[in-house]
Amino acid sequence: KIKLLVAVAVATLAGSAIAQSAFQGFYGQVATGYESNSASGLSSPLNITDGVQTLTLANASASNQNFGGMPLVAGLGYYYSVAPKWLVGIGADYSFLSQESSSYSYALSGGELSLGDSPVAGFGLSGAKIKASNRFNIFITPGYEIDNDKLVYLKAGYSSVKVDVTAPSSITFQGQSEPLGGLVSNQSKTLSGYIVGLGYKQIISGGIYAFGEANYMSYSSANFGRSIAFPGFNGSVNLNTNTSSSLNSYQLLVGIGYKF
Repeated sequence: KIKLLVAVAVATLAGSAIAQSAFQGFYGQVATGYESNSASGLSSPLNITDGVQTLTLANASASNQNFGGMPLVAGLGYYYSVAPKWLVGIGADYSFLSQESSSYSYALSGGELSLGDSPVAGFGLSGAKIKASNRFNIFITPGYEIDNDKLVYLKAGYSSVKVDVTAPSSITFQGQSEPLGGLVSNQSKTLSGYIVGLGYKQIISGGIYAFGEANYMSYSSANFGRSIAFPGFNGSVNLNTNTSSSLNSYQLLVGIGYKF
């Protein structure tokens, strides 16, 4: 009986030691800081067709667009103690604020810089923009307690983001710049990718804690194609573009949360 009581007591104490983590359980948090995005793969061949033939007018290239700002990220999750000082968590967060690039233009190289006997000189597109919004992450977060109120953790999981490509607002043809108006439509795609990160949490009082995170997100590319129609040349001339753009992002966050 004495051996049995000792075994029960040891098991109870061990279970209590694991359960005493200040971070175990559900939590909610909000953070801000700095977000940076880099959009690549914005180049595209410019193909002109008049219904009879198709010519590659030029290869239009645009440099990678780097843009960012202050995000607002809210998250929920749960931590479970798996061993003394070790926890495993699962969580999700959402970025409420969008980030948009400044306007950019395309430079031309190669291709057929003429259409029939008419030279296509000084041709360009300008006023395009790209925006990232509605970022959603779901992840696991293995963590290690430095002491009773300090936790360092890793973060890895799935990420998605909505990318809006604003069409160029003007066209330059033989030195003359004209607004495109509603000739070109904007496009939106949801890109999928992954998130990895590193974070630190510290209890302030009771269930209230402060935290900091550094996160990196990378997304697969998506095709953004469009056609611009110009009436009056054998009925119409269509200028077609097709970009395959991808996005990489990182966030440096500081915030506050509550462990329920």
